[in-house]
Amino acid sequence: MTKSTFATFLIILFTNWTYDHHLLWSSDRPSELVLNAAESHYSFLAASPPILPRLLHCIIGVGLIGFFTKLYKASESNYLFDGASLVLYMIGVIMYGTNVIRGLRAIEGRVYNDDAWDTIEGEGTLLGREDTLKVMAATSTILALVYVGVLVLQAGQWYAERRESEEIER
Repeated sequence: MTKSTFATFLIILFTNWTYDHHLLWSSDRPSELVLNAAESHYSFLAASPPILPRLLHCIIGVGLIGFFTKLYKASESNYLFDGASLVLYMIGVIMYGTNVIRGLRAIEGRVYNDDAWDTIEGEGTLLGREDTLKVMAATSTILALVYVGVLVLQAGQWYAERRESEEIER
């Protein structure tokens, strides 16, 4: 594999949709060409520089700290909007920790339905190649929807607080 820059990996991170679409919403079974392309894409992501996952984990941590800070001595709207946002956020974090990390390790090692997985992960059964790639694609789509839900809830909270302050001023 050629040496790639950090910026290249950031661009690749946001191009999952190209492969996810063919894996999830094609009426036909994915061709070998699509499977090879998706596998290469995810292998490239798995081989990203260590700074990329560390940066992502820091962003996840900052998000959690932000939620817990907002919930400390919270108002009623904080409990409703931020509580629901925190639930969605945790769903995303758990899906990332279980599906994405495990899937990237399996794809990187090209370990599908194999006893060699025990040497990589230490437990569990792995799906086949196509199913692993489809789970990765579905997880990416679900994560996008979950985090859009967090943004919508936060925008709803902002709007509700703004309307409340306008009503108080009147």
